[in-house]
Amino acid sequence: MTDITAKLASGSKVEMTQLVMPGDGNVLGTAFGGRIMQWIDLCAAMAAQRHTRMPVVTASIDRLDFLGPVRIGDIALLRAQVNAVFGSSMEVGCEVLAENPLTGERRRCCDAFLTFVALGADGCPARAPLLLTATEEEARRVAEATARRATRLAERKGGPG
Repeated sequence: MTDITAKLASGSKVEMTQLVMPGDGNVLGTAFGGRIMQWIDLCAAMAAQRHTRMPVVTASIDRLDFLGPVRIGDIALLRAQVNAVFGSSMEVGCEVLAENPLTGERRRCCDAFLTFVALGADGCPARAPLLLTATEEEARRVAEATARRATRLAERKGGPG
């Protein structure tokens, strides 16, 4: 196995679409939050795996904000990218847009931050390739992910948060 020490953040980008069908929805005519969470987990996992080229597992969903509904008949557009790498773990950001297929109008509906852990051939945590940034936005994402990680670790230790 070759040792890949660093990869560009842009190489982890994933975009997926889902047509929101009646089976994905509730009595209000909108997608179940749990279904959207499932799609977010899948999209973010693909971004993490694209970066590492190793199996990955979801360790946590740090933040998931529903900003608006995704309606039955909409196209859910999910975009994910690795924000930062911390040894074997990495934070992935994912946003969800709802697109009206008749007009093309898009609305931002959901934002989420997830932590994944890369696994080696033995099924144990393994070091993920470092993340290289090429844009100011990517550097900002690393800085913000690092701050969120510090908060997560402080909360785990029972500190302020």
